[in-house]
This record gives sequence, C-alpha cells and structure tokens, in this order.
Amino acid sequence: MSLPRRFQHVAVLMGGQSAEREVSLSSGRACAEALRTNYRVTEIDFSGDVAVLVQALTGDDAPEAVFNALHGKFGEDGTIQGLLDLLGMPYTHSGIRASAHAMDKAASRTLYTQIGLRVALGMVLPFGEATEAFPAPYVLKPVAEGSSVGVYIVLAGDNRNLPAEWTFGETVLVEEYIPGRELTCAVLEDEAGTATALDVLEIRPRDAFYTYDSKYADGGSVHLVPAPLSPAIAEECRAAALAAHMAL
Repeated sequence: MSLPRRFQHVAVLMGGQSAEREVSLSSGRACAEALRTNYRVTEIDFSGDVAVLVQALTGDDAPEAVFNALHGKFGEDGTIQGLLDLLGMPYTHSGIRASAHAMDKAASRTLYTQIGLRVALGMVLPFGEATEAFPAPYVLKPVAEGSSVGVYIVLAGDNRNLPAEWTFGETVLVEEYIPGRELTCAVLEDEAGTATALDVLEIRPRDAFYTYDSKYADGGSVHLVPAPLSPAIAEECRAAALAAHMAL
C-alpha cells in the first residue's frame, strides 16, 4: 500500500538479519531522506530483537505507519508483514501471502505454471543431489534468498562454479540455464487495486550475469529504459509481468 498524506510520522524499517542487510541499510537511509520532504521520519535499524522493535512501534512516540525497507528473509517473506498486521500498523508494499509466495521460488514457480507462464525447467532438491539433476549448463539458486545471493551458473566442464558447501537451507533450486538478455518490468498497483505494468527495462551487467555486485556496486550494470525491443516483445514482457503480479 502507499502512504496517504494523512500520516505525519513514518518509521523506516531497515537493516535486518538477512544476507542483504547492508543493501537494506543503504536503501532505507535513502528512503528516509526522501520521505522527510513530507513526513516526520524515525529510522529503525532492526537487529532481530522483536521486543525492541515492538516497543519502538508502540511506545509513546510511536509512528503512524511503516515504510518497509527491509530486504530478504524476515523483511520480504511475510514475516515482518505478519507482525505489523498483528500490531495494526499500516505499511508499504505487499501483504503476508503475496510476500511469502514471491520470496519462495518453488511456490512462485508453481503459481506461474498454473496460469500458463513459461518458466525454466527445474526442481527443488537436496543440495547433494542437485548437481546430478541436469546436464551442464545449469543454475543453482537458494529457494528463498533475493538479490542474486547464492546464485551459481555451472557451465559444461567447469566445476569451479560449484559452491564448496551450501549455506542457504537443506534444499536448492536447480534450473536449466537459458542464455539471453536480462529484462525486467515493474508493476504498480494503486490503492483501488488496479495494477499497471510499466516500461520494460533492460539490464546489461558488468559481470557474467546479474550478480549481487552487478546490482549494487557503482558501475555494476547499465540500465536501458525503455528496453530496445520490438513492440510485440515489449508487450509480451509487460503481459507476463502483470500476470505474475496478479498470481502472487
């Protein structure tokens, strides 16, 4: 949801315990700076202590709404959304169910398949079995991490890209590798629930693929808006993005 102007005091929630903590702090501070144009802002660096967070959100000088700038686990997976719902605290972005489905790649793959969207061939397996599931090239991904954390592309005859150990849970998503261009399309939903797919953006990463560093390091990628695509392909991207958004 968006933040109506009737709110005067907004808390920006940032930091967290995920692998994306530093990115969250950076984006949270930038969001806080922008929000100060219209709101009184309190920055909250969530360290994982829920009691401290609840006190900050319910004390004598409690905010009226939360701008959620947390990234990754506990911030984007429905966990913090559930806590804010229990507190009756309005917050930005999606609710519990949409957040949980979007963060869980296995769940989102299932939803997309059910509505007829094309997804790469893949399956969730114990890490020890993953490397036997597909002939190279293939891609290894954590089931529930963001920002390309823990993503490995394994090419034919190249075992150097295999992680020595798996630190992202007991299972891993392994998918066929499909080379191509990196295209993304945001979907904006208004307070009435009307969703609109925006322009398609092409990302040309400095690294071999769109890695964590490509996303966040200075000069890590070049972004082209709108993407140089034929009208038909651009519309297909927008339609797929909108359908994925509605399914989630």
